[in-house]
Amino acid sequence: MSVQDHRYHRPAPGVDLQGRLSPFWRGLSELVWRLEHGFERARADGRPEEDTRVRIFLILIVFSCVFAGLAIGASYKALFGEAGGRWAGANPDALVRGDLTDRNGELLATNIVHYGLYLDPAEIWDRDLAFRQLRRALPRLQAARLRRVLDGDRRLIVLTGLTPQEKAAVHDLALGGVTFEPEDRRAYPLGTSAVHLIGDADTGGQGVSGAELAFNDEIRAAGQRGESFPLSIDLRVQGVLENELAAAAVKNQAKGAVGIVTDVQTGEVLGMASWPNFSQSNRGAAPDGATLNRAVSGHYEMGSVFKTFTVAAGLDTGRADMNTLFDASQAFQIGDRKIKDFHAQNRVMTLEEVYLHSSNIGTSQLAVQMGPDTMRDYFRRLGLLDAAGIELKESARPVVPRRWDSSTLASLSFGYGIMITPAQMVQAMGALTNGGRMVPLSLRRGGARGAQPHQIVTEETSRAILELMRSNVVKGSGGFADAPGLRVGGKTGSANKLVNGRYDPSRALGSFAAVFPVDGPLEAKRYAVFILMDEPGTYPKTGAYVAAPAVRNVADRIAGFLGVERRADRWRTATGEKIPEYQDVQGDGL
Repeated sequence: MSVQDHRYHRPAPGVDLQGRLSPFWRGLSELVWRLEHGFERARADGRPEEDTRVRIFLILIVFSCVFAGLAIGASYKALFGEAGGRWAGANPDALVRGDLTDRNGELLATNIVHYGLYLDPAEIWDRDLAFRQLRRALPRLQAARLRRVLDGDRRLIVLTGLTPQEKAAVHDLALGGVTFEPEDRRAYPLGTSAVHLIGDADTGGQGVSGAELAFNDEIRAAGQRGESFPLSIDLRVQGVLENELAAAAVKNQAKGAVGIVTDVQTGEVLGMASWPNFSQSNRGAAPDGATLNRAVSGHYEMGSVFKTFTVAAGLDTGRADMNTLFDASQAFQIGDRKIKDFHAQNRVMTLEEVYLHSSNIGTSQLAVQMGPDTMRDYFRRLGLLDAAGIELKESARPVVPRRWDSSTLASLSFGYGIMITPAQMVQAMGALTNGGRMVPLSLRRGGARGAQPHQIVTEETSRAILELMRSNVVKGSGGFADAPGLRVGGKTGSANKLVNGRYDPSRALGSFAAVFPVDGPLEAKRYAVFILMDEPGTYPKTGAYVAAPAVRNVADRIAGFLGVERRADRWRTATGEKIPEYQDVQGDGL
């Protein structure tokens, strides 16, 4: 029998204990109290075996409660706890970019789950063993980097871009201190197609070039909503453009090439290609200059395509009409400089003939007559003095003349003395062929957000330019661009490149700026096609031979995608045969 001092007797179960115990803990306290008194009763009654059984039972109860608590806590954490945390591998930037698609929903860029590998040396028991096993599982893992992290004292990233297969291989090692975090790794399923236009994004989910950079915030917002972000391009048009551009570049042994297709009414870019191209997945192996988007970053003296701008300014100001005469019977003298024609006609010509024969003399005379203020004003209206209004951050400003004297005006009239990008050229051509409205180029489906097109030339001037461009294809230097039944209009461009202060005829460029169909209402659907060959190695090097055939092939192949019907006009039948009343004049290929 035991004697107890009840002065130290603990309170009976159920006592509030100053309100600090919950009902659960009060119940547990009562159980412990009863068990303790069970021990005392067993000793008092001389029953030691009962005392032992009670103690074992108490141990079982305690362990059961502990494990039950752990199980309940783990379940609650898994079901209701917040995602993330140090060990959850959460990354606030993971998988936040929406897919990029073309205007028809075809996939251009998407996310494929990759992982970053993190190590916490404090939780790795055998660091040398971990080193060997990780190197065996991941041969591309740099030994120096791995050793530096293992010898450290905090959790660090060791390798990015693990594929699911690589992650599984590391996970199977069952190493302590190894965790993974998902990364927003961008994948481009089309490989080299549209690579300059689409651009690239980094592993942090931020765009770094092309459309990925231009629309970065909107692409991320689309990803958060679980949506894709559509661009203006049509993948079918893009494919044709790239195919024909590469074929022409190889055939003409060009150093580089550019192709652009746009909707002149909305400014939407339906296709944009720069050759040579490359793959984002193997950017380090790209040929020299291949990563440059020549369409928006390449600067060129374009040559005779600028005669379209000079003639448009003359018509719009009333300085000339199609029947105005220009004396091209001899060189045009400006100071000690003589301006000559490539294929001289040596006669007086109308403005239309000046355009069809690509006369430098005729356009020089017109430019000098209009003067520097007028020429600068129209170049500004046409967007030739500023970067193209496209969203791409790579869009470069032109190299413009410092002086606008008579000699400079003459050069500008036929595309020398100013270096612009192909995007500027297409944007300006679009304004002259859509009724005279300046509409910025855009890679956004539907056109530039908040764009406010404004009139830069009259509708009459726009109609005259359309007719003149069509005449140049059927009667002038652009014959190789004529696609049967599509009523193509356009202008050739050829220029020698400036090398060591002198223009070198062995290093030239040839281009062709076209639009189709030229007929119908000014507001009718109409498409611009521009092809440029940089330093072709074949001869002739002029735009009529190196660029116009590619324009014809592109227009011929994309017309069906764009809903352009083939039909006759007053010069050609729907199948491309000449209508006898209209005869070609000799083109000069400029």
